[in-house]
Amino acid sequence: MAVEFHKLTIADVRRETPEAVSIAFAVPPELMNDYRFSPGQHLTLRQECDGQDIRRSYSICAGLDDGELRVAVKKVEGGVFSTLCNDAIKPGDVIDVMTPQGRFGVMPNPDASRNYLAIAAGSGITPILSLLRSTLTREPNSRFALIYGNRTTKNIIFKEALEDLKDQFLDRLVVHHVLSREQQDIDLFNGRIDADKIETLLKSFAPADEIDHAFLCGPGAMIEEAKTTLLRLGTPDTKIHIEYFSTDGLPIAPRRAVHADATSEDKPVAQARITLHGSAYNVPMFDGETVIEAGERVGLEMPYSCRGGMCCTCRAKLVSGEVDMELNYSLEPWEMEAGYVLTCQARPLTKEIVVDYDEV
Repeated sequence: MAVEFHKLTIADVRRETPEAVSIAFAVPPELMNDYRFSPGQHLTLRQECDGQDIRRSYSICAGLDDGELRVAVKKVEGGVFSTLCNDAIKPGDVIDVMTPQGRFGVMPNPDASRNYLAIAAGSGITPILSLLRSTLTREPNSRFALIYGNRTTKNIIFKEALEDLKDQFLDRLVVHHVLSREQQDIDLFNGRIDADKIETLLKSFAPADEIDHAFLCGPGAMIEEAKTTLLRLGTPDTKIHIEYFSTDGLPIAPRRAVHADATSEDKPVAQARITLHGSAYNVPMFDGETVIEAGERVGLEMPYSCRGGMCCTCRAKLVSGEVDMELNYSLEPWEMEAGYVLTCQARPLTKEIVVDYDEV
C-alpha cells in the first residue's frame, strides 16, 4: 500500500519528561485500517512552518492492544518540529499524519518462545516500548531484556511505563538503566552503553547466540558499537535489527546543488518514470538530483521524511535502470538484492530509470 497523508486530530498530549512529550491521535473509523501498525513502526508528521513544508518521523510507542495511536517526541535544540510538538501542540489541533511505515520490529507469535534483547538510548526507547508491550502481552512464553541509556533519571522517557511492565511481567522482563551523568551504586550502570556493559549484562540473560531478535535504537555511534559487540559474541547478523535516531558518528552525505529552477536551456541527464498512487509520471532528472528532488520539482507529492537514508519512508522498487545511493542506513541486504532503493539518496547512473513506489 502506498504511503499517504491524512489530517488527524490530536486527542491527547502527555508530558513524559521535561524535554519529551507523547502525542495521541484520534483516528476516524474509516481510516482505522490505514493506521493499523506493527510494533516498531513510525509515523511521519507534516506541518507548514514559515511557508516551508516540514516533515519528521516519530516512532509509535503504543502496544498493539493499547487501543490508541501514540508517538513520542523529544525536544531537540534548534529543532523546529520537535519544539512545536513540545511547546505548542495541544488536543484538538489537526496535523497531517502519514500512514505507518517501517520494518524495525517483528509481529508477535503467541506460540513462540523467544529471547529478545533491546539496546536503546534516549528517545530510542520509543519503538522499543511498542515492541515490549506487544511482545510480552502476546507471546506468553518469551523473555525480553532491555539495556537503556540516558543522562540522568529525570531524562528517562517512559520510566513509569517501564516500571509497570516490570511489575506485570516480573519473570519475563529485565530492565537495566545505564546513566552517564548520574552516579549509581553499581559501577556497571554508570557511563555510556559500551561493549563491556553489553557483554556483562548478557551473561545474566542468555548467550548471545541464543538471542532470537536484538533491537538496537538510538544514536549511530552506540548502535555501531552494540552491533559489533553482538556479532563478536555470536548473535547472527540476520537477528540484529537497527533503527538509527541520529547519524551521530556516521558519515553524512555532502549537500549538492540541484536544479530547483530548471529552464529550457538546462539539459536532463536522465529520464525517470515514477509510479506513485497508481499513476505513472515521466520526469526529467538534472545533474545532482535525487529521485525525490526531481519529483518535487515537477509538483509530485513525494513520500519522504528524513532525507538522510535513515527512515525508509522513501523506499521504492527500482524496476529498471541503475542508481547510486550515497547513504543507506535502513535497507536490509535482501531488500537491495530485490531492487529496493532509498529515493532520497538515489541518483541515476543510466539514461532511463523506472521507479515504483506502489510495489513496496
